Amino acid sequence: MDDTLTGSYLTRAMLERDYQNIWCAVDDESDQQATSYLKGNDFTAYIVKFQNGYFYCDGGMEWLYAVPIKIRAITYTEALFITTAC
Repeated sequence: MDDTLTGSYLTRAMLERDYQNIWCAVDDESDQQATSYLKGNDFTAYIVKFQNGYFYCDGGMEWLYAVPIKIRAITYTEALFITTAC
């Protein structure tokens, strides 16, 4: 896979290579808009296909942009940083 692919282009490439249920930030305006408001953002979804210019999530909704994201548990050190930054 091309290392320069990002955003929705990366999601499309992953789907073409049979990746399944790609966790993405989604939006209908742009990749940047999809990732701008991840704090408290409910607009994330498992993307299962790209068809006719739209990304489709496992719930059947269609989106114009879908940016792969990574969700993981934070570490103790990260939690300490959050506490001191607030």
